[in-house]
Amino acid sequence: MTDTRDVVVGYDGSDFSMQALEWAMDEAELRKLPLAVTHTWRWPYGEADDEAKLHLRKAAEHVLYHGADCARARSTITSVTADLHEGAAGDRLVELSARAELVVVGSRGMGTLARTVLGSVAGYVAAHASCPVVVVRGPGPIPVSRHHGAVVLGMAGDTADEVIEFAFHEADIRRLDLVAVQARRLQPAAWSAPMPLVPDTEAVARGAEDDLTRRLEPWQGRYPAVPVQARSVAEPAKSLLPDLSRQASLMVVGGARGHGKVGPVARSLLQRGMCPVAVVPAPPQAH
Repeated sequence: MTDTRDVVVGYDGSDFSMQALEWAMDEAELRKLPLAVTHTWRWPYGEADDEAKLHLRKAAEHVLYHGADCARARSTITSVTADLHEGAAGDRLVELSARAELVVVGSRGMGTLARTVLGSVAGYVAAHASCPVVVVRGPGPIPVSRHHGAVVLGMAGDTADEVIEFAFHEADIRRLDLVAVQARRLQPAAWSAPMPLVPDTEAVARGAEDDLTRRLEPWQGRYPAVPVQARSVAEPAKSLLPDLSRQASLMVVGGARGHGKVGPVARSLLQRGMCPVAVVPAPPQAH
């Protein structure tokens, strides 16, 4: 019996799930962890005899084993398992997340519907999983452009340590820079003088970046090989982070504190991001 956690990837044979499989293979190799490839199926046509369902199951097995065989043939991962499940894909991925280091799922790109409605599986898993979820976004289809942009960490005042740790670890194993970005708003001040003074925006930005740098210091000590840049930007996070995703290798944001909800910043990235997006759950706050 082993307590080793694995990297789980949802695979359905599409180009988008192949992109997710490639990302998951990288994660498993870099983290030296087993890889679990999962595929779900269910009969969609109401009542049917067992023979008809068996044909659909056999087709699902073919899809799953193709994905698992690709992972074995194209990686150095020592353990690749194939998981076939009858039921909803989102439910199965959330179930597997309880014992996973990471769950990886594909997203169907930048169509109008994707911009308006968060993908049912990706959004559900990001909102409910017990471990970090990487949604592999991009214009699709494969091959994916393998540029080496930074890992971008979206910071807020209440960003959990688990989110920061995940971003540093990803930057470290991928040998990338880390850019920690905090969006801020300039609050209007009440002045007694007839002509209000204009705030020194550069001084405000420097002060915010100094505060952010101090917040990151413990992790810089643990990951000395990771070059870190701290930025404070006077722009709403929901528009800032999707723009930064155009040049990033990975965007990292926190999930909601507790399960069942994706916050507005994470939702914006999952809808509009141009690179893979990691949503890292934070432990529920103690009451």
